[in-house]
Amino acid sequence: MGTRLFKKTTLLFAGILLTSSIGHAQFPIDEKEIMVSLRMIGHEVLLISGDSISRVLPIKKEEGRYRIQFESAFEFDPTELVSTVDRVVNKTMMANSYIVEVENCDTGEIVYSFKTDHVEQSDIIPCQGRIQPRSCYSVLFTIVPPKGTTKTSQNNSTGISVESEGRSYILYYVLFSALLLLVVGLILLKRKRKSASIDPNWIPLGQYYFDKRNTELIIEEQRIELTGKEADLLLLLYNSANTTVEREVILNMVWGDEGDYIGRTLDVFISKLRKKLEFDSKVKIVNTRGVGYKLILDV
Repeated sequence: MGTRLFKKTTLLFAGILLTSSIGHAQFPIDEKEIMVSLRMIGHEVLLISGDSISRVLPIKKEEGRYRIQFESAFEFDPTELVSTVDRVVNKTMMANSYIVEVENCDTGEIVYSFKTDHVEQSDIIPCQGRIQPRSCYSVLFTIVPPKGTTKTSQNNSTGISVESEGRSYILYYVLFSALLLLVVGLILLKRKRKSASIDPNWIPLGQYYFDKRNTELIIEEQRIELTGKEADLLLLLYNSANTTVEREVILNMVWGDEGDYIGRTLDVFISKLRKKLEFDSKVKIVNTRGVGYKLILDV
């Protein structure tokens, strides 16, 4: 029971940590990785316009935003542009929230723009279905810092919130401490359960405990009742574990001179014990043909 609880709780805490890491801070990424990701966006933009030959010119950084420039003119469909940029951003994990603007090279006017926030996702695509005419364009990409932050890391201008990161580290520390306490508690519980085997009335049988006083088999939190004869038979076999006990010895020791047994009585009781020991494959009662029975403990 303790092992199952530990596994379930570990998975739960792992899920909480993963969710918290996504929800409290944007993905850390350095300047070189940003430049590579933006070139990927430029490459994909040319491909969706049918241009697989022209070059993406060097990326320029201007006042906190990045300019993607192209060698040749092209036309674009806003729906495909939004989908393409979002796909690359998700793949490279360069930002949670960002603004994309398309600027006409000749006039300097912004002919198209959109903002994506994966925390507050919107399915609305501006100018959906309206293909923009072939012209010289630059794509401006701005990483937006999380809302409600007062300080933002200036390292690489990725917009990663220092305050948000601090909260995340505190959350990780609290969750890790709780998980550590849980592990320590389970270890102590396991040791306490093991200490029960010191009681002379509790006999370890693989994953079982045989409580000879209350004539019960205990495995995890399950208790399996034994009849008086079943308990006597199991104790006799345990005292000669891994050694064959002759049928006559078993009958005399367990049933004595009661005379209330018939030829197959012993076999019936052996069958019942096997059924109650089936939860641990390492504990077996085997038949030595023509001789008797043997309790095998695979330790």
